[in-house]
Amino acid sequence: MDKQPRIPPPARLLDFTRLLRRAGRVWTGVDRVELAYLEALIADAIPVWGLARTPIGYVVLDRAGLTEFHRRLTGAGQPTSPDLLSRMVRGLHPVARVALSDARKLSVGRCLPSRLAVTLRKLLPAGTAYLNTGHSNLSMRVLEALRSLPHARIAVLVHDVIPLEYPQYQRPGTVEAFEKKMQRVRQFADLIIYNSADTQMRTERAMAGWGDVPKGIVAHLGTMQPVADPTSLPKGLPPQEPYFVTVGTIEPRKNHALLLDVWEELGPNAPMLLICGGRGWNNDAVFARLDSLGPETRVRELSGLDDGALAALVQGARALLFPSYAEGFGLPAVEALMLGTPVICADITTFREILGKNAVYVDDSSLELWHDAIVNWSKQAQDTYQDREFEAPSWEAHFKVALSLT
Repeated sequence: MDKQPRIPPPARLLDFTRLLRRAGRVWTGVDRVELAYLEALIADAIPVWGLARTPIGYVVLDRAGLTEFHRRLTGAGQPTSPDLLSRMVRGLHPVARVALSDARKLSVGRCLPSRLAVTLRKLLPAGTAYLNTGHSNLSMRVLEALRSLPHARIAVLVHDVIPLEYPQYQRPGTVEAFEKKMQRVRQFADLIIYNSADTQMRTERAMAGWGDVPKGIVAHLGTMQPVADPTSLPKGLPPQEPYFVTVGTIEPRKNHALLLDVWEELGPNAPMLLICGGRGWNNDAVFARLDSLGPETRVRELSGLDDGALAALVQGARALLFPSYAEGFGLPAVEALMLGTPVICADITTFREILGKNAVYVDDSSLELWHDAIVNWSKQAQDTYQDREFEAPSWEAHFKVALSLT
């Protein structure tokens, strides 16, 4: 970090493209980060603006517009209806159509892509600090338009570079697009914010092959205390018997195949396993196994649960199982510990950094070790880990670091 305090910028510009596009869906960890930044910046004294890419161009919102957009996005504002332009966009979630319409109505600036640089120079003061926390809208057009604003600073939060390290787990065609995006970040960013030291090491190692690496800082992501709401659970949940839970998109990196192998070995006397998450990509073998589960099976797949229902299931579980091959941060594990639920996870550097001594670590490739860990997970062991004090990273601490340089 700089030895001398940095003079605060005259304004900040938050890119909220991801929130706009994903409105109405179950929020991912990255979505939650962008939402946390939106909430923090509209509450801060420094003037704030918002930028988002829409299907036909860009919108810019001021503090008042961002505040009202946040209210409507989180259900606190008055319900509205999508306008004609939003209804014409194909493939949008109905809530996203409303959010898109709201963003246009609340904007103080709208432009076609070719006019973005002119629009930013017209609305924003020199020296504005741009923040991108969602890996969205990091195009050459946007970054060059920001560079045309005198003395602008660009800060990007990098969550991970897993697509570069594990291309075999990604959707076809996405690795190349992600690599080009990270190359643009390296080229244009004045500062990269990392969610962990492990992410910083891996990102800088990749970027070093492309040229000089931008300045980087580590700020562990903050967390909000999950609130369990058993009343929002579907009928028949939670199970009346002991159960384990795993949380996350069903994609190869999350290593659900290992858990299915363990439960096959455990047989009909196994505890219940709840697999909570939507189906992802490139995982047909696991999807086939899930589709073949019968009513008598000890494994149950659950998707589309809201935050309160998911927290209720995690809170009642004997442990959260997290056998991922790679993670940038591992938010489900942090939230499980905040709920008092023990965590049994893969022995990877990120988990060691974030969870410390508060988790049980198991080799992510060893079926035998995972089998034994689950079989031997006694009530006594559960109580031992539940009694440990876990201090989760806070958003206050995150922003104290991240915003001190932006």
